[in-house]
Amino acid sequence: MSDEDRIMDVLRQAKRLAQEYRELTGKPLGITGEVAEYEAAKHLRIKLAPARHAGYDATDETTRRTFQIKGRCVLPGCKPSQRLGSIDITKEFDAVLLVLLDKDFDATHIYEADRDAVIEALSKPGSRARNERGAMSVSLFKKIGRKVWQCEQVR
Repeated sequence: MSDEDRIMDVLRQAKRLAQEYRELTGKPLGITGEVAEYEAAKHLRIKLAPARHAGYDATDETTRRTFQIKGRCVLPGCKPSQRLGSIDITKEFDAVLLVLLDKDFDATHIYEADRDAVIEALSKPGSRARNERGAMSVSLFKKIGRKVWQCEQVR
């Protein structure tokens, strides 16, 4: 079994455990970011950076573009105002990818927003979460970005 196959097998197991944990406790297990990175790499054919790489999580080896990757698990009946994790605009990256996951931690949509659009949105006055912590709502990200991938079953 190749390393890539083994990683995907471990992620499948982690997804099942995270689902069971959420069902038992009502709380997330905290694997969304890791799953989102692998889902983006698999569907967009980008290469993940080494762990804890400053600035970006993946590179498109053809275009040399770099990406921060954010993930959000969207459960049925969830609030539309959900927020992404912090986007660090002080680091170098070309774009941000938002991977939306379903209740089973499978990717349903991937959106991409260019660096300039992200910085502009985070710099607008009015939101302390946006301005100080680099936090943005999923709905705002969708507005400034574009859909780059969608699961066949979602259409």
